[in-house]
Amino acid sequence: MLRIIPFFQSETQLVKALQQNESRAQKAVYERYAGKMMAVCTRYIANRSDAEEVMIDGFMRAYERIGQFREEGSFEGWLRRIMVTESLMYLRRTKVWRQAISLDEVSEEPDYEWADQALETDDLLRLVGQLPEGYRTIFNLYAIEGYSHQEIAQELSISEGTSKSQLSRARAWLQASLAKLEKENYGQIKSKSTIG
Repeated sequence: MLRIIPFFQSETQLVKALQQNESRAQKAVYERYAGKMMAVCTRYIANRSDAEEVMIDGFMRAYERIGQFREEGSFEGWLRRIMVTESLMYLRRTKVWRQAISLDEVSEEPDYEWADQALETDDLLRLVGQLPEGYRTIFNLYAIEGYSHQEIAQELSISEGTSKSQLSRARAWLQASLAKLEKENYGQIKSKSTIG
């Protein structure tokens, strides 16, 4: 017998079906939000397979805790918050986010005008993705998720000063990377103009 999977037309219908533990609703949620939630997890966890595991754990946690969703905001926002929390829990367990790097290379000031003109969104996301784990975690929480330093400190069990310091180092690392990218691209443009 062929079963028809219902189309959940509204978020409210979908949430109610999840609260009734309907597997079809769980499948619909996964299919609808997996891409976006994977993007959230990979912003925190560089290894794609680890990020995928964290995302799946996040969906499982959402299904278990659907009763806690109060419809005060969007379901997607609630789900996103779970994914961020799961990513942070993974980072705490593995302790990778605490690593630090030398910032000796941060001596040049990037050309922000060039960056505004030539830097695409994908390039910027790629640079953020290359940040060392600890810097990337703080940068994502502060600049992308909108957490305050106090909230970050509570989430990661660190001091506000450490959060501010990590953010400052992340910005410096990004500036150095922008300066390097600027030099590389300027060199390519210059060599093309002398060839042609």
